[in-house]
Amino acid sequence: MKVQKKEIKADIDLKNFLDVDDKTLRRFKEIKKTTIIEAKRLGKKIGKLKAIGISGSARDQFDMAAESSNSEFLLNQTLAELKKQGVETELIALRKYNIQPCKACYSTTNTQCHFYCSCYPRGTKTADDMSNILYDKILAADIIIFATPVNNFKMSSLMALFIDRCISLDGSLSPADPQATKNKDLNIKHTKFVETMANETIPGSGFLRRFSGKTAGIIVTGHEAGAAMVISSLFMTLNHFGMIFAPWSNMYAMSSITRPTFEDKKIVTDQVYIADAKNLAQNTLTMAKAIRKESINWKYDPSSN
Repeated sequence: MKVQKKEIKADIDLKNFLDVDDKTLRRFKEIKKTTIIEAKRLGKKIGKLKAIGISGSARDQFDMAAESSNSEFLLNQTLAELKKQGVETELIALRKYNIQPCKACYSTTNTQCHFYCSCYPRGTKTADDMSNILYDKILAADIIIFATPVNNFKMSSLMALFIDRCISLDGSLSPADPQATKNKDLNIKHTKFVETMANETIPGSGFLRRFSGKTAGIIVTGHEAGAAMVISSLFMTLNHFGMIFAPWSNMYAMSSITRPTFEDKKIVTDQVYIADAKNLAQNTLTMAKAIRKESINWKYDPSSN
């Protein structure tokens, strides 16, 4: 009886602090409960290891370029090596999917991003392949290898588009009101609730970072200055998403600025780079296996999104 009275008193204080009614507070608590369940489900690593390869190349031998992608070729070498080691693999060529741009509504108009993305709600007429297909593939993967060419000293437009939309996996929750997902006043109160109630010892009690503990690899094709910038950008983003990098889990394949670009393919797809791609596969697999053996609660601030 005393416990119940304490809970009632705590709820009254919380409602006053947040300036919400009983129904709204129940909804906030419901989201917290389901997110904790989701965190437990994501934390269970059973069955075969799964790897997906994200190809950001727009080049296709059956399209206008009339030539296959160099970065995708090396990505396929990595996936083949992982498959040889018993990993379930899948190539995801972004050019074959309908991915709409991130509207960045969380930054000023929404106060938090939602999962699944509330700008393109899954299963609706406005949904795209990111919401309907790719988010679930990311969640199921233990290993994710990102491959992109260098375009103007940066990653490809397709890869940037994909990475931007991945923000919906990083610290996002279900919307407090599914019928009015951009209700800023309500979202501010929900965020305040999460900041108050999050507990770093209970995964999912705050903002849930769904990339946490997944192993990453990076493959880039292009000349050295651009490759270094692309790898650095991807590494910082993915690491802040919570992904883990094994030693020597990134590579770049380059030709030479003294050679004409039509000679690049035979150089960047040479056995030297194929060997690098296979080593990358082995290193990411070693890391993924090591993580499987441990039950790790990776530390981050769950009250901050």
